[in-house]
Amino acid sequence: MSDSGEFRERLQHMREKARELMAAAEDTNDPAKRQQLQEKARRLQSQSEQESAMRSGDIYPSE
Repeated sequence: MSDSGEFRERLQHMREKARELMAAAEDTNDPAKRQQLQEKARRLQSQSEQESAMRSGDIYPSE
């Protein structure tokens, strides 16, 4: 698989994991656990968006 294909697959996996975490957060009755899962999902989603933007050349990593 090409680097581009591996990169897309990695981003897709990250986004899928973020959706799974949000779904798990909705299913839990524990407010602390819900918040923890939501934060983890947000970080993962943000990371995937950032990596996608960097790969496309839209933004540059901070130095």
